[in-house]
Amino acid sequence: FLAPLSQERGLAPRSINQALSALALFFREILGRDELADMPRATEDDAERTILSHQEVTLLLDQLSGKYRLLASLMYGCGLRLMESHRLRVRHIDFDHQRIIVPHAADTHRRQVVLPQRLTANLRRQVSRVAAQLRADRKRGAGWAPLPPELTKSDSEAGYALDWQFAFPATRWSKDPATKRVGRKHLSPTATQRRVRQAAQMAGIGQPVTCRTLRTAFATHMLDAGYDLQIVQTLMGHKDPRSTRSYAQGLTDLGPTVTSPLDRRLNGH
Repeated sequence: FLAPLSQERGLAPRSINQALSALALFFREILGRDELADMPRATEDDAERTILSHQEVTLLLDQLSGKYRLLASLMYGCGLRLMESHRLRVRHIDFDHQRIIVPHAADTHRRQVVLPQRLTANLRRQVSRVAAQLRADRKRGAGWAPLPPELTKSDSEAGYALDWQFAFPATRWSKDPATKRVGRKHLSPTATQRRVRQAAQMAGIGQPVTCRTLRTAFATHMLDAGYDLQIVQTLMGHKDPRSTRSYAQGLTDLGPTVTSPLDRRLNGH
């Protein structure tokens, strides 16, 4: 139960330890068993402390292609968590206002992040591929995207709409246990984690790298560029400013606009 919290969802050691404490309390108070009392606590590992430079991010992304490059670019360019990037649905991408509405945030309710200009064209192509795949799936009697629980009963056909399709759907069909309908969940985060680790190795980066490292790089590079702590805190979805402050090396006043570090890298800043 605890391992996927780190490997797939990319939760911080503090969050994993909170889950462990809840389990230990349940075992002790409800089951009358104490074997979790001595279970080792999660610690901040080397991968979480890895701070990539702009050049290292470039080298890493250059080793990726297709949807995995786009996902990694979203994690770095928007500061998304691993599962936030994989749970994105078409409806969460606002091309008109150049933003992404982040669903299922770990620490906050829905939040908005900046959609990097350099990802717009590729993301539009990804949505077009999803739309074409949905049309093909519907002809074969599939095409259902699992809905949030509150919508499953209120709108029986919403799961077939393009808006509710995952932006990065799974390669295979599966049956939704709630509705018994067949369609596609989101892409497996495990595959993305593996591709990112391999890309870091091929890029010659000597430090341990995970998808969480890309989110760390986003926060660090935003703060290094002079963006205000509160702005970065909002973009990261942190409740506690101390979580954001841990990435800070120096703060200056925020300029008139917010630019993703991915776009600054493109412009040579």
